[in-house]
Formats: sequence, C-alpha cells, structure tokens
Amino acid sequence: MSSVVRTRYAPSPTGYIHIGNLRSALYEYLIARVNGGKFILRIEDTDQERLVEGAVDVIYRTLKICGLKHDEGPDIGGPYGPYIQSERKNMYLPFAEELVRKGHAYYCFCSKERLESLQKQYKEKGEVFRYDRHCLGLSEEEARSRIEAGESYVIRQKMPTEGTTTFHDVVYGEITVENSELEDQILIKSDGYPTYNFANVIDDHLMNITHVVRGSEYLSSTPKYNLLYEAFGWEIPTYVHLPLIVKPDGSKISKRKGDATFEDLLEEGYLVEAIINYLALLGWSPDSNQEIFNLKELEKIFSVERISKSPSVFDMAKLRWFNGEYIRAMSLEDFHEIALPWIKKGLEKDLPTLPIARMIQPRTEVLSEIPEKLGFFNQLDEYNLEIYTHKKMKTNLEVSLKSLKAAVPALENLSDWNEKSIYDALTALIEELQIKSGQMFWPVRIAVSGQLVTPGGAAEIAAVLGKEETIRRINTGIERLSAAV
Repeated sequence: MSSVVRTRYAPSPTGYIHIGNLRSALYEYLIARVNGGKFILRIEDTDQERLVEGAVDVIYRTLKICGLKHDEGPDIGGPYGPYIQSERKNMYLPFAEELVRKGHAYYCFCSKERLESLQKQYKEKGEVFRYDRHCLGLSEEEARSRIEAGESYVIRQKMPTEGTTTFHDVVYGEITVENSELEDQILIKSDGYPTYNFANVIDDHLMNITHVVRGSEYLSSTPKYNLLYEAFGWEIPTYVHLPLIVKPDGSKISKRKGDATFEDLLEEGYLVEAIINYLALLGWSPDSNQEIFNLKELEKIFSVERISKSPSVFDMAKLRWFNGEYIRAMSLEDFHEIALPWIKKGLEKDLPTLPIARMIQPRTEVLSEIPEKLGFFNQLDEYNLEIYTHKKMKTNLEVSLKSLKAAVPALENLSDWNEKSIYDALTALIEELQIKSGQMFWPVRIAVSGQLVTPGGAAEIAAVLGKEETIRRINTGIERLSAAV
C-alpha cells in the first residue's frame, strides 16, 4: 500500500448532499491534507435505480464552494482512473470469479420469487432474513453450464460460519464479530454491476486508498470487507468510522423527514464557511477552547485521535450562532454584497442599501431573516401608541408628543440630509430642551418605524427613509398622540 496517505470521497449521485455525507468529505479531505496526502473523488453509481440526473454536478459544485479541492477525480483525471464506478464495470467480475475459484464465493441462480418466499418464511417466524445457501453446493460444471445457457445469476461471498473476525478502527478500537452472524452478501448483481460492498473494496485497493473514512453505520459491514481483503491477500486499510449525526431528540437526520441538506442551508442564508466550521466540530474537538476555524487552520490541526465515538447532535441554534459570528466578522462591503439580494427582496422602494446593510449586520444571524426586518421601510403600519411609553427612557405619551413637535422644525431646517446631520440636530434639541437623550431618540424612532425593535436607531432609519418620508411619519405620530393625550 502507498506510503502516502490517500483518502477518498465516494458519494452516490442521488440528487443532494446529506449533512453527514458532507462531514465525511470534510474529514477525508482534512486527514489527507494534515498528512500531506491525496484526496480522491470517486463517483459510486453502481446502484443505477437511484441515480438522479444532474446529481454529479451537485457533487462537483458542493466540493468547489466548500473549498474541498480533490487531487484526482472524474473531472481532472489521475493515475488510477476511471473514477466513475459504472465506467469500471468490467473490472469487477474477474475479481469475483477469482474468489469463486479460491472457494470464497459462489454462483447463485435463485429466482426473485424464491428469495421473496424465503424472506416471507423468515418474517413469519420473526427472524432476520438470511440467505439459506441453496446454491452453495452447485458444482463448477453445473454453474458454468447454467451461465452459458443464459440463466440469470449473482455471485455471493461465502462467509465463514465459525469463529470470529476482528478489525481495528482508529475511533472505536478493536471490534470483534461472530462469523455466524455474517450473511453471504451479493458481490455481483444479476445486471452485471457490482454491489456497493464489493466495488468499494476493489476500488479502494486498486486506487491505493490508505484510509477508509465513513459513518459508523458501516461498522457492521467492515468484517465482510476485511474477509474480502484477506481472501485476495491484500493489505487492509486504516479504518476511521465517524460518529452518527443526530437531532437533539436522538433521531437520525433524514432528508425524507424534512431535515435540511447542504443546499437547503445555503438557500436559507447560512454561509459556507460557517457550515464547514460547524461540521468540523460535529464529532471532532480541538485541543483548545477555540471554536472559530477557517479551512486552512483545520488543515493544520485536525487529528483523527480527537474524533469522538459518541453521536454528535446537530443543533440548529448552534449553527445559527456560528453563522452570526461569521457575519459580524465580515467587512461591511463583503456583507453588503452577500446581503444585497435579501435586502432587495425585503424592499418595495428604491432606498440606499449600504446604510441598511450597516444597520442589520450586527443583528443578523441568518440571511433569510433580513427581508422580514425591513418591512417598516416600505410602509408605516398601524401601531399601538403604548410603545412610546418606556420606563428606562423616561418617556410617556405626553413627553413623546412634545419631543416630536420640537423635532419637526429642527429636521425641516436641515439642508444636508444624512445620518450625522440628523443625529446632530436631535442632539442639539436635547440640550436645548434640557431632556434625556432617550426622551427624544425613542419617540422619533417609534414614529419613523412603528416598531418596538428595529435594526437601526432613529437617525439611521431617518437617513434611509429620506427627509420627506421621515417628516411625514413624525407628523402622523404627532396627530395620533394629540388625539390620545
């Protein structure tokens, strides 16, 4: 086996990237990079019934936007191609036939009807189905004759029925299973395609893969893989099985149950960098209290020894926190660029977007929440006058009315309309009236927004709304307060 660490990401093109699948790709990539090795992309499309058109492009696009650059793969080639399993179809049968000759596999001609009947019998007895080795005793001559006659067949792995099989996993340590629990799995299907379990062993060996990284749900299959490696006399790779990713209630994440895929998260306004950072910590912990890591940092410090055995809880609240941290760390210009489509989605008027971006950046955790924050810019909805009353700001309806009446002429006299001039005018008014700052800024903000909570202060909002609309809204507030006081 190669002395250079070689890992592989081998997704099936089924239409979307599952969160657990992306974490596997990330860990495979990091294990390769931290060891100065190679990260290989292989498309496993032997299950032709599950293929989805365009899914391979989803895989390429996901790796690219996540920064997980592969060193070999279908699109860029390499010394161990082809890197698409369906294009390697003719490679697998000779290996399966070699196992038949060595006595580690056999031809099986059982019909679909017979197997369904057998499954029904096991189900009625409340037992787990296991093939009954009906075809194991066929002579080589009979099997060859039936194949030449065009009869449909599969090739099954002949499992040992006694003893145990032990393997070592970097995360879970030594694991031993009873061979009697292993079923004679199919290696070559009736359509000539290899099964996933067979193809990935052959391909991993031929591609010199040194570290097989995958979810812990494959732990139970690993003895079958090892028996294949041993039957061929091949060196067994290093196994790194990753803990399950579960929801807070302990159930598995599933697209079918409505759980988000990677693309779903992007569409909701989560940043790629935040997702990758969070996924890195789902099952792995650094040797410090640091939580924010970019990909380059992870490439230097990641280690398989710090991968946990325990299931990792995918907590949307924690992902939101990460996303908010990344948003707040961005420059205003960068944030404005990524937020602009969402800002425009929330606005019905042509308003300056950079000041809006400045207002919402410190208060945004997920980009998809931006439009709902901006509704008050479009129109002043009816609001409860009680929000003018604020104990801490020392305001009530009377105080608010007085402040708004004073604010109108001060703002009307402004020749330059911008955030600073508005703020300075209101501040000068506060000094002139000998009132608390909140007694002016609170009622003005309420009058121009009609909201108890807004992304920006009074001067910021007024600057965006423009002079005419601001004064119109303040006058509306004056009319309503006058009628109530």
